[in-house]
Amino acid sequence: MLPETRVAFRTENTILQRVFDAAEEKCRQNLRDFGGRTVLVEGGGYEKIWLETQPMGGEMYALRNPEAALNNCLMFMEHQRADGRLPGSIHCSDGRIEPQFNKYQGFCFPFHALNLYWLFGRDEAYLNHLKDVLIRFDACLWRTRHLTGNGILSSFCVYDTGEDLALRYGDAPCYWEEDTPPEGYQVVPMASMDVTSWSYACRHTVAEICRIQRDPATEEWARIASEVTDALRKHLWNRKRGALYDRDRQGKTIDILCHNTLRCMYWGSISQSMANRFVKDHLLNPAEFWTRLPLPSVAANDPAFRNAPENNWSGQPEGLTYQRAITALENYGYCPIVTALGSRLIHAVYESGCRFTQQYDPFTGKPSLVCAATHQLIEENSRDTIQDDYGPTMLACLEYIAHHYGIHPHMGTVWFSLGSGSSYEYEAECYGHQYRILSNGQKAEIQVDGKAVGTWKCGIRIIAQETGQVVRMENIESE
Repeated sequence: MLPETRVAFRTENTILQRVFDAAEEKCRQNLRDFGGRTVLVEGGGYEKIWLETQPMGGEMYALRNPEAALNNCLMFMEHQRADGRLPGSIHCSDGRIEPQFNKYQGFCFPFHALNLYWLFGRDEAYLNHLKDVLIRFDACLWRTRHLTGNGILSSFCVYDTGEDLALRYGDAPCYWEEDTPPEGYQVVPMASMDVTSWSYACRHTVAEICRIQRDPATEEWARIASEVTDALRKHLWNRKRGALYDRDRQGKTIDILCHNTLRCMYWGSISQSMANRFVKDHLLNPAEFWTRLPLPSVAANDPAFRNAPENNWSGQPEGLTYQRAITALENYGYCPIVTALGSRLIHAVYESGCRFTQQYDPFTGKPSLVCAATHQLIEENSRDTIQDDYGPTMLACLEYIAHHYGIHPHMGTVWFSLGSGSSYEYEAECYGHQYRILSNGQKAEIQVDGKAVGTWKCGIRIIAQETGQVVRMENIESE
């Protein structure tokens, strides 16, 4: 039986409250029955669960619906092929589950699946299953995607990395079912920072599982994970420009400054110094990624940038990028930037009438026109129709609130984020405990099971053990 969980948030800040309430209400509309099991689909016109979104999305929704959170991971684990490949998406038709292996579709899975181990009772059978899934998937990547022998793995099609309509993919096919590389295309097989980083994420997570199990293999998995970082630095990192660049099938650098170095920060596959360069030189550059609404998929001043309203990863900021950016930036200690991004996204959503779209114009912050699940539907729908209920954007808003004004269970610890400004109250139930923050916007009291743990000045995060014992503190707002 899954444990009791709950979330509640009340604030005098109208913008925060309306966005929170709207996201809560609309997220419930994305719950679906998949063969008798509840899952959380991507929403906004996407009725499947996708490897690039839904394990992460389910984990972010875990305190609201533990069953959906667990199923959003288990569905992929249970449908892993014998050769180790995970489905890129899973569809349900007339109650029949259909795993799809015609693309990889990203890999936002291992960290979130591991967090569910801590959150849902520390089941050793689940932990062993997850470990086996990751080891087999990592082996599959190296067996099928390591084409050059230099430690860099390859993307075979546009949907391997989920970058629909991205110009940098050139004439690459959208789908590719085979495990042999495509031939006759200009760009693919592409030496990919994303696909290579998936291996790092697998190996790093297996090392963490080994640490939990007190397995002496911990050091070996950590060592081979570091080999991936070394390969990325050696072959795809441009030291002069401070960013990662993929290479085409001929080994030529694809000279487009895309946001994907931030994706690699999400997987943790680059060093702190590399992350520092990208953040300083590019992410916070108003001409590139720090636009009015930040995080375009391609730098706004790059010739390949397209401010296109459809699902196009050559331009506009995506809700999924905002969702991944939280982990990406916190991995490298950039918590105040997370706070700033959350504020901008939440205000953009509020100004749109609390519509949760897949993309937003980076220069105006306005929501983009409808972007349906297939390009055919885009053409058929009226161009003045606005998309809504897009899960990654809704979950990103809820998660930014939790990471600035709320409570987040993280790998067996509890993060109490004490945002400044308006008064608020945030409650969460997990780990068999009831947690609460009471804040007047200047000072905040933390309670565990009805007992006060302490009071702190707002603007910081308290990281504590399950029972409330403080482990450390960190800044979450710019000084």
